[in-house]
Amino acid sequence: MKRKSYIRQKKRQKRIRNIAFTVVAIISAIVVSFISLRLYAQIAGAPPLTVPKASVFLDSNGNAIGDHFISERRYWTELEDISPYLVKATIAVEDKDFYEHNGFDFSRIAGAILKDIKTRSMAEGASTLTQQYARNLYLSHEKTWARKIYEALYAYRLEIFYNKDEILEGYLNTVNYGHGMYGIEAASRYYFGKSANDLTLAESALLAGIPKGPSIYSPIIDLEKATGRQQLILGLMEDQKIISSAEKERAVTEEIVMKNEEFLSSKTIAPYFLDVVWQEATDILEKKHMNISEGGWVIKTTLNQAHQKAAEEAVAKNMPEGELQVGFVSMDVKTGQVTALVGGRDYGTSPFNRVTQAVRQPGSSIKPILYAAALEKGFSPLTYLDVGETIFTYDNGRSTYKPQNVNGQFADSAMSMAQAIAISDNIYAVKTLEEIGYDSFRDMLHRFNLNSTEKDNPSIALGTIENSLYTLTNAYNTIAAGGQERKATTILSIQDSNGDVVYEYEGPSKEQIISKENAFILTELMTGMFDPVFSDYSPSTGISIRPRMTHTYAAKSGSTISDQWIVGFSPSISAGVWNGYDQGKQLTVSTEMSAAKKVWIDFMEAVNAGTANENFDAPEGVEGVLVDIETGKLATDACPKQRLVYVKAEEVPTKTCTDIEFFKEDRGWGNFLDLFPFESFKGFFGG
Repeated sequence: MKRKSYIRQKKRQKRIRNIAFTVVAIISAIVVSFISLRLYAQIAGAPPLTVPKASVFLDSNGNAIGDHFISERRYWTELEDISPYLVKATIAVEDKDFYEHNGFDFSRIAGAILKDIKTRSMAEGASTLTQQYARNLYLSHEKTWARKIYEALYAYRLEIFYNKDEILEGYLNTVNYGHGMYGIEAASRYYFGKSANDLTLAESALLAGIPKGPSIYSPIIDLEKATGRQQLILGLMEDQKIISSAEKERAVTEEIVMKNEEFLSSKTIAPYFLDVVWQEATDILEKKHMNISEGGWVIKTTLNQAHQKAAEEAVAKNMPEGELQVGFVSMDVKTGQVTALVGGRDYGTSPFNRVTQAVRQPGSSIKPILYAAALEKGFSPLTYLDVGETIFTYDNGRSTYKPQNVNGQFADSAMSMAQAIAISDNIYAVKTLEEIGYDSFRDMLHRFNLNSTEKDNPSIALGTIENSLYTLTNAYNTIAAGGQERKATTILSIQDSNGDVVYEYEGPSKEQIISKENAFILTELMTGMFDPVFSDYSPSTGISIRPRMTHTYAAKSGSTISDQWIVGFSPSISAGVWNGYDQGKQLTVSTEMSAAKKVWIDFMEAVNAGTANENFDAPEGVEGVLVDIETGKLATDACPKQRLVYVKAEEVPTKTCTDIEFFKEDRGWGNFLDLFPFESFKGFFGG
């Protein structure tokens, strides 16, 4: 009997020892686990909180005009700048014990595990705000145990290294509120058109309900379900003594006004322009060894919203129906800043930018650059050349080139540079190139940052080298600036996410690309396209839009079988327009061939409306003289085709148009006989 009792006692003692050992082992394992977890957390260090943020664009006056985000629209907002209603509503519905636990709510976790085991699923979440934040930062949303474990590890590290307010701020700036909006500031702007700081209790409760299921509880998708969840949250806030019954009732009855349509429409301000800004900002930051993909940049641009509106209205008014495309850009003469840009008819249909990305043959709009080189080589506006039909040989005589004018006709006498640029005579341009040499033209193209070619082909005088509208308009803007270099820019300043200015526009260069004298003479030459006095076998090329002009402009048009160009300026603003088809389809209809000029003049008149006319100021060393168009000599009443032409002081004519030159090569007996009024006397000479 005693033996049996002894054996039972021994067994009991053994069980006790085993239990004690097991308990000690479990406690030791737990302690070791916690120590290991702590060591792991210490070794791993603080997990980074950096997330991509939306970069914001401002116009030249500091007004928001759009944003850029890498994959998620997100604006980081400090906790103190978020409505306390939203903060409390979020805690009430997502994690009421947030400020008490250490990252885990073990009672909720245990309940969720039991439910998941019973249902054999991962349907129950039970994640705290810290865990959700960890998932938003570092993990996917797949429902697996492995993801849950990693989520817990990250949550533990977050709780160790960051305080509750930092975690809560991070959560509210990373959570998905639907429709591509991440973070409460983006959501507040999208749904209600206001900052998160200004959210009412009703709006806060509505937004706090969305993260549970953005595709289910978005008020844009299902207002009834969103409102039902809003009322649930308001009830929770009342139960948790966060709000009073009266506050709840006011929130329940408050009318919710959605502003998402306004948000979407505001994103359409100058989208082509903003693409150019983003690329320029990328280049600027790369040179400073900064990565633009970090986001959070505030980029103040050069956009003038009045100019942008004028450009878009001019395009909408004058573009014919169909697939004809357009490019438009305007630049400030004083600074080179881009004030407006339209890269196509519809950004949503085609974001391809026809201002910066397309390179096309500019046709005769390249001629001012050619004549800039000619002025340096001794040409003047009163240099006359024979512009009759001509066949040019090149490539050491192996090739020939026979240029045509736009209407197939040619002048029957010599013509000055002033008249040749006004009516866009092609023979004059090619002869000018031959006289000054290809290298002189190439050098001028390089100085204006335009494309060139090493091949000596006479057709390049007529704009066969492809260039973009952006670079060509910038070249004209340099001429408008008195020949001083202008580099087109779309950015005034860049701030990083901390508000520090990392880039600021410093102003234009002082380098002279061409002399002030030649720049002014060239400018005055380009006013000739609007003057009917220069019309000859072909009218001056700007006559069709002359009736719309109330201000002084200088410009040059250009055309190919597939393109129409016009680039020009007033003393303060330059603008360029291109029309054509993306696939090179030929222009055949008059409305297609006239649209560019109409867009250009409508813009120029719109931005100059209500302002006094500006004239181009002549620099020292340049004089204006009234000359006879036919002879280039000083005009008298006997010579009806007169025009004020600016030349260098040493080039001012000394003879009048009535002075007789018997042996001038390009003047025959008829010119001499015209001085006499007697028909019989003329007949004596065979006139």
